[in-house]
Amino acid sequence: MAGTVEQLAYGAAVAPYGPDIFTEPPGSPDTLGHLGPLRGLAGVWHGPDGVDEHPVAGGTEVSAYVERYEAQPIDRQTNGPQLFYGLRYHTHIVEPGEVETFHDQVGYWLWEPVTSVVTFSLAIPRGQVVLASGPVDANATTFEVTAVRGSDTQGIVSNPFLELAFRTLSFRMAVTVHPDGTWSYEQETMLQLPDDVALFSHTDKNRLVRIGPPVDNPMAVAAAAGDGGSGLGLGSLRPLVLPRT
Repeated sequence: MAGTVEQLAYGAAVAPYGPDIFTEPPGSPDTLGHLGPLRGLAGVWHGPDGVDEHPVAGGTEVSAYVERYEAQPIDRQTNGPQLFYGLRYHTHIVEPGEVETFHDQVGYWLWEPVTSVVTFSLAIPRGQVVLASGPVDANATTFEVTAVRGSDTQGIVSNPFLELAFRTLSFRMAVTVHPDGTWSYEQETMLQLPDDVALFSHTDKNRLVRIGPPVDNPMAVAAAAGDGGSGLGLGSLRPLVLPRT
């Protein structure tokens, strides 16, 4: 008998991991050595040549921006058998010569070796979050992540005002790691404005130059010091057995 849509979806989702959804894989303490296509993004970066095209009353405004982007390795993350290696990032953007923040954003870049998928999360202090992903080869120097409004797994959620006035229908970010050690991105969000039949393409692009190296994740530091970097952390799905008192 054919399964329900929910059963089929569940089966497809867990197929790469096997029937045991609780046991965690050992992984490696060395995140920098297991970032796959994300390895070229680790570190502290400066991007002085950003270009942003956004909607204004009556049309489009083009703004230059200067960006500081920091992406630091985190300890490996697990959801039962699912294993991620990743970077925690923060980008802070100003217009040239200005102090006031033009854009601020935090989130994570995650690489899942088993499925060869990059996942990207985005949160901004104007009340919007995005979870985007895309397939990519471990040795790729170009890749793309996408999200669409309404998706349960690659989605966009906005506060009520943004949802009504500047509704984001889709998100796309294309990344290129260049041979000279820089990396660049081109980003597009498709917006639906009130009483506007045509969609608006809000774009950002920049090229980033490394100004500082990445810092090893805590487990890598511990392993280098000789204590193995092992042990359970918060969020583990394995049972925690407390000593008797």
